[in-house]
Amino acid sequence: MHDDRQLIEGRLLRTLQRIEDAVWSSPVPVDLASWEAPGEPVPVGEGLAAAYEPAHVGQRWGAPWGTTWFRVRAQVPAAHAGRPVDLRLDLGFDPDRTGFHVEGLVYRADGTPVKGLNPRNQWVRVADTAQGGEQVELFVEAASNPLLLGGGGFDFRPSPLGDPETAGREPRYRVERAELAVFEQEVWELQQDLEVLGQLAVELPVEDARRWQLLRALDRAMDRLDVADLAGTASDVRDELKDVLAQPARASAHRISAVGHAHIDSAWLWPVRETVRKVARTCSNVVALMDDHPELVYAMSSAQQFAWLKEHRPEVWAGVVERVREGRFVPVGGMWVESDTNMPGGEALARQLNHGKRWFLDELGIETREVWLPDSFGYTAALPQLVALSGSRWFLTQKISWNTTNRFPHHSFRWEGLDGTRVFTHFPPADTYGSEVSGAEVAHAARNFSDKGAATRSLLPFGWGDGGGGPTREMLARAARLRDLDGSARVEVERPDRFFEQAEAEYPDAPIWVGELYLEMHRGTYTSQARTKQGNRRSEHLLREAELWASTAAVRAGAAYPYAALDRLWKVVLLHQFHDILPGSSIGWVHREAVEAYAAVAAELEGVIAEAQAALAGAGDVEVAFSATPHERQGVAALGAGPVGQVPPVEVRADGDGHVLDNGLVTARVDHRGLLTSVVDAASGRESLAPGSAGNLLQLHPDTPVRFDAWDVDPYYRNVVRDLTDAESVEAVEGGVRVVRRFGQSTVTQLVTLPAGEARVDVDTEVDWREREQILKAGFDLDVTTDHSTSEVQFGHVHRPTHANTSWDAAKFEVCAHRWVHVGEPGFGAAVVNDSTYGHDVTRRDREGGGTTTQVRLSLLRAPQSPDPVADLGVHRLRYALVPGASIADAVREGYRVNLPVRAVRGSGEPVEPLVVVEDDGVWVEAVKLADDESGDVVVRLYEGLGRRCTARVRAGFAHKGAYAVDLLERPLETPGVADEGDAGVALALRPFQVVTLRFPRA
Repeated sequence: MHDDRQLIEGRLLRTLQRIEDAVWSSPVPVDLASWEAPGEPVPVGEGLAAAYEPAHVGQRWGAPWGTTWFRVRAQVPAAHAGRPVDLRLDLGFDPDRTGFHVEGLVYRADGTPVKGLNPRNQWVRVADTAQGGEQVELFVEAASNPLLLGGGGFDFRPSPLGDPETAGREPRYRVERAELAVFEQEVWELQQDLEVLGQLAVELPVEDARRWQLLRALDRAMDRLDVADLAGTASDVRDELKDVLAQPARASAHRISAVGHAHIDSAWLWPVRETVRKVARTCSNVVALMDDHPELVYAMSSAQQFAWLKEHRPEVWAGVVERVREGRFVPVGGMWVESDTNMPGGEALARQLNHGKRWFLDELGIETREVWLPDSFGYTAALPQLVALSGSRWFLTQKISWNTTNRFPHHSFRWEGLDGTRVFTHFPPADTYGSEVSGAEVAHAARNFSDKGAATRSLLPFGWGDGGGGPTREMLARAARLRDLDGSARVEVERPDRFFEQAEAEYPDAPIWVGELYLEMHRGTYTSQARTKQGNRRSEHLLREAELWASTAAVRAGAAYPYAALDRLWKVVLLHQFHDILPGSSIGWVHREAVEAYAAVAAELEGVIAEAQAALAGAGDVEVAFSATPHERQGVAALGAGPVGQVPPVEVRADGDGHVLDNGLVTARVDHRGLLTSVVDAASGRESLAPGSAGNLLQLHPDTPVRFDAWDVDPYYRNVVRDLTDAESVEAVEGGVRVVRRFGQSTVTQLVTLPAGEARVDVDTEVDWREREQILKAGFDLDVTTDHSTSEVQFGHVHRPTHANTSWDAAKFEVCAHRWVHVGEPGFGAAVVNDSTYGHDVTRRDREGGGTTTQVRLSLLRAPQSPDPVADLGVHRLRYALVPGASIADAVREGYRVNLPVRAVRGSGEPVEPLVVVEDDGVWVEAVKLADDESGDVVVRLYEGLGRRCTARVRAGFAHKGAYAVDLLERPLETPGVADEGDAGVALALRPFQVVTLRFPRA
């Protein structure tokens, strides 16, 4: 008996190498020609009709981000008659970089797609049984995407290749093979047998007799293999393995639902336009594979990617639709894209589900039931409620397995969100969303599964992702052999909804996890690429305004509602919330285009808003103030407009070595360094800043993560800090104090003001940012003692510890918040609000004279080097503010205000009454719009925002025929606690953080 290691890693490995070389035989060259498309990709018809020039094996091709069309012509040799024949094309593929460089899509001369070409899928079937003499003509649209990954794994280094403006034009690839060859089916089958049994044997424990049974069988099989006649002896070798392959799995074996999959980032190390082609290539592969493998089930998320197929590749779309109708090509996820869930606002997450599910329903007649987010960077506690309100019931992710500090304790559980809604959730224990169905992955899934004893099954997404081509015939061969095999988990290829139904049914008492699913990695994504984040925040609030004022103008003035424009603009914003765009982890090309897209969205929405407000303001020269902020009227959520009122002026006076600002509500002192040294809330008379501290203190840290530059902020960044206390100038200006600082190669200009009539200290910051691998923070050391901070998330807030008592607490050293962070103690609190910042840290500090204080810091800017080596360099304008004496309700209100400035419009001066009024000061209106079905009905989305049970009343200020609750797709939804009481309005009995959507059919 051979030594275990020698057999598995020596003899078997060598045998498999020999077999790999023998899977194809009798190669003959083909006639190859090529045409390089100028600039961006061209339509398929243009590529097929191009003027081709002779090409050859060994030819260099492919400038970065270019497209080269190859034409293949050949005649099947008479000697190949009666055999399966493949075209083999190697365009310079690296098998270890699937989805990250060269890809191709094969077409027939009439433009019909055949299949994709990828690093692990370099063949095209020419004839199942050749006659000999057949003429072959195929075309390949090949993308020469540059490889941006370094040596091993995800090795990112600064590179000019991520932007066509700096990538150069030198060819990066070489044609390595172009031939027709006979496919040796039995040799290939033997290859699969040996791989599966060898991988299984390695994974079994030494004391398991099955391990030794497999090793002996493999040993005997290889003795029967004639390396000089592999094709001739393959069947004999397979006979030797039949018995061990036929032994059934143990009764207690873990059950795996294998689902074909190809996670394709909607942009990342490639631009959006390339994702359109990646989707087409992968879907072509899947449809072709389904022709030969009726057992294949393939799941694809993101309605946006389906929509791209329909628009840009209708010839691929036709095949997808056919397979969808068969139930084998399965839309999943219910969202427009696999979005980030930390940073999109509440309404944006609702629209991700609205637009995604609606598209699947309208185009395919399918209602998805799961939210499918395997790779997003943490999951907001608001999500379970939105999942349920969208009509879905399950949630899937894999990303939390990336935690670097704490192992998440479950793989199947019920996830409880902010409002108490629970959804059945699954983490695939194989710790991958792109499995090869290898023995190692299957064995790891069974060993790793945390819920053994109570549950028996898990899900395994398999297939090469990111344009790597998806599932392969080799993966399906492994799954077939592992369906019922002793020593292995049972692997069944099936639909994801079938898995969820069985998993949920067998585990009715699944454990509960309460609150956010915080990812203990990728904390830098709350800050990287500030312009992208600012564009998202600004777009969300402009969409709020546009829908509100367009709805009001439609109801009050009979104006046309821009249904199509708003639908289109929402989809642009939703696309850019994809989990590698909004988080700032894509190449520079992606973010440059994102900024351009946001600018176009803003310009169009400003036009919609201006047109609607003009219709509402009427003729005249009275200045009318339009506010989209809830609670501008005391005690009600009123979104309306009226004449501009007068407020007391702000006093700015010199005082010793600084300046004092006073607006009657707040008194703030700015010293000679340009720092806040005192902020007193007039209502309480209390100082907000800690003794001896400074507010609005800019701090600079080195920022050099170990692995993922744009993604991560590692905890050791805090070891070194530079306080930016030197000011070039500090001077009083009208309404405030201007401060200029220079450090390194950068300049910061800040205007510190007290808004007239508001209890807030505003800091308007312009930064000409030229630093590299630094992070810029702005801190407020507040004279508050508390063990937790409160951060706004979608439709509510979460509490997070300010201490590091446990490893779970310590891991949250950088957190995501939306428009505000609040810290408080009984009787007093303070909030820091912002207009475009998401990254924060909140810590406890020693207080002069005893006790502790709480420091709240905003992460303003980073300067990562990869994948965009010039990320964030340039001029930025950021706004944030300190709200002294703030309650949670004050924080919510001021968060809205800093993002929704009042608009002054000339008009008649007649008040514009709000469409709806909510009689409760803790219930907030998030959206007012006309219904998606273009019926003219008014839809209002609101939520309880203080975290307590309450009763409220909603009154509509227009004629309507009753009102009822609806889901996120605006369909009737039975909702306890919602009662239409006619002229008295809609009575609400709300639980903490409950979201309710009301529909008012207009009379």
